[in-house]
Amino acid sequence: MGSKKLQIWLPLILSIVMVIGMMIGFQLRDKSISSSFWSSGKKSSVQEVMELVKNKYVDDIKADSINQIIIDQFLSQLDPHSVYIPAVELKDVNEELMGNFQGIGVEFQMFNDTLNIVNVIKGGPSEKAGILVGDEIIKVNDTVQLAGKKISPDNIRKQLRGLEGSSVKVTILRESVLKDIIITRGTIPVSSIDAAYIIAPSVGYIRVNKFAEHTYREFMNNLENLQKQGMQKLILDLRGNGGGLLSEAINMADEFLDEDKLIVYTEGNHSTRKEYHCQRDGLFEKGALVVLVDETSASASEVLTGALQDWDRATIIGRRTFGKGLVQQQFSLSDGSAVRLTIARYYTPLGRNIQKSYSSGKEKYEAELFNRFHDGELVKPDSSKLHGKPYKTPNGHTVYGGGGITPDIFIPYDTANMELGNVKMYRKNILGNFVYSMYKQQATSFKSLKSTDELMQKFKPNDQNWQQLVSFAAKDSIRLDTAKPKEKEHLLQHMQALMARQLFRNEGYFEVINRYDEALHKALGSLK
Repeated sequence: MGSKKLQIWLPLILSIVMVIGMMIGFQLRDKSISSSFWSSGKKSSVQEVMELVKNKYVDDIKADSINQIIIDQFLSQLDPHSVYIPAVELKDVNEELMGNFQGIGVEFQMFNDTLNIVNVIKGGPSEKAGILVGDEIIKVNDTVQLAGKKISPDNIRKQLRGLEGSSVKVTILRESVLKDIIITRGTIPVSSIDAAYIIAPSVGYIRVNKFAEHTYREFMNNLENLQKQGMQKLILDLRGNGGGLLSEAINMADEFLDEDKLIVYTEGNHSTRKEYHCQRDGLFEKGALVVLVDETSASASEVLTGALQDWDRATIIGRRTFGKGLVQQQFSLSDGSAVRLTIARYYTPLGRNIQKSYSSGKEKYEAELFNRFHDGELVKPDSSKLHGKPYKTPNGHTVYGGGGITPDIFIPYDTANMELGNVKMYRKNILGNFVYSMYKQQATSFKSLKSTDELMQKFKPNDQNWQQLVSFAAKDSIRLDTAKPKEKEHLLQHMQALMARQLFRNEGYFEVINRYDEALHKALGSLK
C-alpha cells in the first residue's frame, strides 16, 4: 500500500526538487554536513511539502526511503558520479577503498545448494584454522543451515563476516566426513596487485586492479622485488582498473617521472587550482615502460596514464579509456550515510580534461561504453581517435582531450568475448564452476603441479574436456555445441588459466592467460 501511495505524491516532491533544486543553497564542510543543512530564515517549498506529508498524509511513510529517493534524484541532475550512500551500504563501500575487510578469509561458490570453499586466502584466519579448498560448509554456529537450501551470497557473508577477534564455528564436509572448526575472524587484506612477475628476460609485469589505501605500498614492494630479479623494462597493466584514490596514482606516477614534473592538477568552481608535482627521486625513472589500458580503465588510472603520456614517459597500448575526469570527496551525514560529491575536475600536465560528456543525462552516459561496441570503435583503430582539442607533448606527439586517453598503439577487442555463449558462460560463472568441479575430481593430480609452466605442459584442454564442458553448460540451458572455432579456442584457454588460478591464485591465472594475450605480445614487441 505504501509504495502505491508513494506513486501519488512522490512526483510532486520530485517536480519541486527539479525546479528549485539548483537554487537551494548549501554548504559542505571538511567531511561533514551541518545539521542546519536545510535551515534558513524562511522555509523552502520542499520543507513545506515534506512537513505536510509527515503531518497530514493518510499512511505512515518511511522517512529514510523518501530521503534517499529525493537525494538520488537531486544528485542525478548534477553529474553521473555524485552519489548518495545509505548508512547500511557505507561500510562495504568504504572497505573497497581501505583495501581490507573483517572476516574469515575465504572465497566461496554455491554448487547444488551447497557452499564450497574455492579459495583460502594465504595467511588468513581460515588457513590458520585448517580450512581447505574443496571443503563444503554445512552449518554456521550449529544453527544456520547453509546446505540444501537456496541462500544469497550476501546472506552468507553476513554469517561469516564479523569483527576482528570474534569467533565463528563452521561445520564442514570433507571427503564424506563432518568436522567442526572454530575460526577466529581477522582483518583480511585485499590486494590491489593481481600479478607481478618476470614475463620475459629483463621485462617485468605488474597488474594493478584498483587504487586503494595500500596500493602504492604494494606496488613498491613488487617493483623492488622485480628489480632484484633483474628487471630493466616494465609492463604496467591497468586494464579493468576503475580507479580509486587519486593520491595512490600520484605517488605511483612519481616513481616514473623525474625532477619536479607536474603529474596532475585539480580545479573547480569552489576549489582553487591545486597542483601535484613529483616530490622525490623515483625508483623507475629511466627504464622502458609500457602501460596497458582499455575502455574500463578509469579515473585514477587515467590520471596516471595521462601523466605518463603527456611527458612521453611510456608507450600506451590498448583502447581508449573510460573518460572520467571528475574528482569526488566523501562527506558524512548525521544519520550515518554519506554523499560522494564531485568538487573538481582533474587535468593532465598538458591541461587535458579527459572527462567525457554527460550533457545528455546519466542513462546515455552509462550507455556510452555499449555504444563503442555498436559503433565499431573497439575493433577499428580509426574509430577510437578523439576529435577534441589537440595538445603537443614535449617530443611533438599529438594527444587529445575530451573523452579518455587514446592509446599510442591500438589493440582491437577480442570479439570472441562477445559471442552469446561466452557472455552467458561468464554471467553464470559456468566455466569457473566447471573448472572447480574438475579440480575436485582430480585434486591429488592437480596439487602435484608446482608451477604454471608445469601446468601448461601437463594440462592442455582437449576435445574430451570440451565435450565435458558442453554437457556441463547444457545443464544451464547454454548451448556450446555450435560454438565457432575462435570461441572454442578462447574458452579452452580460459579453462587452463582458471585451473592455474585454482592452484596458484590470481598470479597463476595471469601467468597463463597472458601467454594468449595480443596486447601483451604487442607490448613485449615494443620493448625489444
